[in-house]
Amino acid sequence: MLGLFDTDSVGDSEPAASIAPCLTRIVADSGDRAAWLYARARGITATDVAKLSTPRSIQSAAHEKLNGSNFGGNSWTDHGRTREPVIAEWVRREHGIEPSSSLFHAAEERLHLATPDGIVVRDGGRVELAEIKTTSKAWRSIPRAYLRQVWWQQYVLGAERTLVVWEQHENFVPIGDEPLSRWVDRDDEQIAALIGLAGQLVDELRGRTARKMEAAAAASARAARAAEARELYGPGALYVP
Repeated sequence: MLGLFDTDSVGDSEPAASIAPCLTRIVADSGDRAAWLYARARGITATDVAKLSTPRSIQSAAHEKLNGSNFGGNSWTDHGRTREPVIAEWVRREHGIEPSSSLFHAAEERLHLATPDGIVVRDGGRVELAEIKTTSKAWRSIPRAYLRQVWWQQYVLGAERTLVVWEQHENFVPIGDEPLSRWVDRDDEQIAALIGLAGQLVDELRGRTARKMEAAAAASARAARAAEARELYGPGALYVP
């Protein structure tokens, strides 16, 4: 598997005609959480891209990617994880989109990753996705960050559209008998912009990593020179690297 700090991308062999191409590009599955998290850490995910909107956001995303996040979840994320399988079953029953926990890479760039909540391959090979959210607020429209996430998933899997499904709750009690949903069509203009932002994030990550490695090498060289001076002149030697 290529990492963020490798400079080359590797293409895949031609998939069998009877298999949707995206299904040959599975990297990991969240059922094996350790392997899934490791794979996600070595690429740019839909969650990463959802945060990218300004130059400053690229800096923040790079810092979080390299140093991790202090956020370990809360009552809202716990509620979402509990409700997602229930909502996913509604999506499967009403729209024929099967739940998915697979992490996919894009056809032309293995660093570009996505884990949609649902996927179906329709007649003719058309790929449709599902993305599930829970919220305590009424939505007039789908939040922009979620749209960036959806467009990125469409790009990675080659999907034509995504069913965004959300369930509103009050004090973690679902409101209404069914979740709400809206189809989001693929937008290649938005996807191109996101690919550009993701490229800037990769450049920032590689730059920060290179500078960190250079600093570590310089520190190691100074320590070696200091050790040599102590060996030559004793532990009390005055040595300024």
